Amino acid sequence: MKYLQLPYDEVRRLTFYLAMEEYAAQLLKDDKSIDELFFTWRVRPTVIFGRNQLIDSEVNVFYCKANGIEYYRRKSGGGCVYADMDNLMFSYITRSDDVTTTFARYTHAIVAMLKGLGLDASDTSRNDVMIEGKKVSGNAFYHLPGISIVHGTMLYDTNMENMVQAITPSAAKLDSKGVKSVKSHITTLNRYLTMSIEEFQQHAHNTLCDGEIQLSDNDIAAIEHIEAGYLTPEFILGNNPRCNMERSGRIDGVGDFKITLELNRNTIRDINIAGDFFLLGDLDSITSCLKGCKFTEAEMESAIGNLELSRVIMNLKNSDFIDLLMQQQN
Repeated sequence: MKYLQLPYDEVRRLTFYLAMEEYAAQLLKDDKSIDELFFTWRVRPTVIFGRNQLIDSEVNVFYCKANGIEYYRRKSGGGCVYADMDNLMFSYITRSDDVTTTFARYTHAIVAMLKGLGLDASDTSRNDVMIEGKKVSGNAFYHLPGISIVHGTMLYDTNMENMVQAITPSAAKLDSKGVKSVKSHITTLNRYLTMSIEEFQQHAHNTLCDGEIQLSDNDIAAIEHIEAGYLTPEFILGNNPRCNMERSGRIDGVGDFKITLELNRNTIRDINIAGDFFLLGDLDSITSCLKGCKFTEAEMESAIGNLELSRVIMNLKNSDFIDLLMQQQN
């Protein structure tokens, strides 16, 4: 695995590094001799929310603006996270179409790197990395043709007050984990290590990579061109779909869902699926099946037909999705 090295030390906004991942994917397509790329980065206080999340439900925009915290949308699924200069971000880009294998290869490498420091590290089915049973790293995935990208946090230290206040997780998510506060189920590396965050960053570089690729000023310009798409209000704010029905809830092992529907004479005219789930395929493959069908259990089951929803949303069973749609609101 090669380390992707920037030509200078400068803290950029988070969107630059997301664009850098896409640029790395193009490098893999252009150079068949490279199979994997990796880089680390740090940002000023920022909230990053998932591709399928609704900003008003996930980000405390008032708190962020009052405390100088930036917020951006990413193209991967998963939940909302907070990052700052005491938190290290990892990006892993590989030539692969197999989501399960990609996640496993990445998380196993991270766990092995942490164990090499004497830490009691492990990974989970939700692709988190744990130390002594507490989360130290959360990761998300997205797919480009022939390329898989995994990116995530590595909590060295962080401003816990900002982490709690800037993000507004649902009560269902917290209750399902049996916690009253985010603080009770996460941990930070500085509780276990004497090395600085810069030393840990270099350790990850040295342990996980066997060489590096130096980017040029021309590469930086190309990354900034990609970054422009992340900075548009349309991308950051996302869609605000019309609806006259809403279904929300948490499916264990899958994630939180907020589904909005526009019905006309009990026929689905439009449907939007939001949440912190891991997206493996195109959501349009689900919504396109349901548009135009009657809002009844039998009609929706028939509309979905042979589509295996777990191939679109990780671990999602067709029956659980239909049950969520048919739930009665309080």
